[in-house]
Amino acid sequence: MSEASSQSESPAKDTVGSYFLDLWWHNSKTLTLKPEMEIRSELEHEEEGEESPTALDTVNSSGGFSVVGPDKLSLLYPSVDLHGHDVGVVQANRPAPLKRLLYYFEIYVKNAGSKGQIAIGFTTSAFKLRRQPGWEANSYGYHGDDGLLYRGQGKGEPFGPTFTTGDTVGGGINYATQEFFFTKNGVVVGSVYKDVRGPVFPTVAVHSQSEEVTVNFGQDAFVFDLKAYEEEQRTKQQAKIENISIPQDASYGIVRSYLQHYGYEETLKLFDIAAKSNVPPVSLVPENGFDEEDMYALTQRKTLRKLIKGGHIDKAFSELRKWYPQIVQDDKSTICFLLHCQKFIELVRNKKLEEAIQHGRNEFEKFKNLSGFDLVKDCAALLAYEDPSKSSVGYLLEESQRELVADAVNAMVLSTNPNIKDNSLCMHSCLERLIRQLTACFLEKRSLNGDQGEAFHLGRILKSGKKG
Repeated sequence: MSEASSQSESPAKDTVGSYFLDLWWHNSKTLTLKPEMEIRSELEHEEEGEESPTALDTVNSSGGFSVVGPDKLSLLYPSVDLHGHDVGVVQANRPAPLKRLLYYFEIYVKNAGSKGQIAIGFTTSAFKLRRQPGWEANSYGYHGDDGLLYRGQGKGEPFGPTFTTGDTVGGGINYATQEFFFTKNGVVVGSVYKDVRGPVFPTVAVHSQSEEVTVNFGQDAFVFDLKAYEEEQRTKQQAKIENISIPQDASYGIVRSYLQHYGYEETLKLFDIAAKSNVPPVSLVPENGFDEEDMYALTQRKTLRKLIKGGHIDKAFSELRKWYPQIVQDDKSTICFLLHCQKFIELVRNKKLEEAIQHGRNEFEKFKNLSGFDLVKDCAALLAYEDPSKSSVGYLLEESQRELVADAVNAMVLSTNPNIKDNSLCMHSCLERLIRQLTACFLEKRSLNGDQGEAFHLGRILKSGKKG
């Protein structure tokens, strides 16, 4: 191969090899520091990282028009109101958390007092604490004396029933639909669009003599079945997803492209056989997002993947030198580093510790200037444990590590295709690019909503689908 040809190969090697080395580095930091179950728990319960309201705020208050009890969960209006602005209004000590599907709190009307002018709602930090929630801009309130909903002005609108002594009333936020919702005695009264993008505080107000309420921020069980409501909302979300129509040939083409991209030749053949009877012929033209480039070197890529996943690294090296010498001719390249690290791992796996040490001495020194060379420390650390699979570097012995190296080699082979237009396409299948686009769209939507709502969890979406 000429020098010019060799130089033309290096950008692909740098791009593709570095991507998988960075992926390994990311996996090492994530899996070494945190057990798998802890990571899954973090993903599924991101909201636990946010502080939720726990009590009423006794620092910022409406003055002497109301009294917050010593428990900071009860509110009393002890005197006679003389003016419309003599409201006893109190916010929670913290705003409602943002990074979840729902937020909810309740009040119990212990005494409706002389007029029953109790209100529950949400207000911003700029709200004037002498006004009923809903009477000022960027505030919402459901009022007990008239059952009206007030949103940003002194005039209410028909909304729900009145509430009085003995009733439990709740206020919530549905971040998926961007709505406030209110309940009475465990039943949803109604909802209203939430056009406030910033944080809002759960807010309670009393406005006539002897009115008294207690607040439940979750320290006790709610009267409203919040878990059932959350499940109902997720079902609605899933129904929307399932109602999206995808042409049969398009979904077939996406799956077929994935199998092609990763060299699953046998599975691809079985997939085609199974689909012949009920899927129309797929036209793999560029405008449909598919092409035949992933068919390139399919048999060789299948063989290489099988060898690496079986731990036969020397054989994989041999086949690469025979089929694609340009990939391994630079023995200081990132892809060679990945393969030599994997060989070291396989030797440790097979208890050939002396051979592993000798291999490391012979091969690792030449990669010392490579970005990511510190990952050799993880490999070497395998030698320090009697049972390395249960150690902090045990992730190296997982099938996912073999998969990563196999994916890297697969991408490198695809990058040798003279018809490839963009080397970055070698690293991901069409299906994975679609998932990335889906994630980006979700994050953009969340950003437009003021970063409110839960994080995107593909696994949770897939698990919530219909079981076959």
